[in-house]
Amino acid sequence: MRKLSTLFCAALLALSLTTSGFAADKAPTAKPAEAAKSVSAAKQEPIDINTASEADLKAIAGIGDAYAKKIVAGRPYAKKDQLLFKKILPKPVYDKIKDQIVAKQAKK
Repeated sequence: MRKLSTLFCAALLALSLTTSGFAADKAPTAKPAEAAKSVSAAKQEPIDINTASEADLKAIAGIGDAYAKKIVAGRPYAKKDQLLFKKILPKPVYDKIKDQIVAKQAKK
């Protein structure tokens, strides 16, 4: 009788684990769409400071309304480091965003 009750308890435990989502086969998995978003966010194209809108510029962490307006007003840029030389951005802000921006030249 003792073996039967032990077996019954084990069966109940197994049943409760599978219905509550704790079973090994019920482990949460990342959805392919979520994984693709995280990869694309990491490999996002740099923003062209010569053509980007103020809203596009403000999407860069560290660039707010004032810096976005100054960047647009200071166009065109031959190189992205002109943001420093024209005193559009302070060095700490430029250092933070320099890998996220480019200064493409207009095609003639």
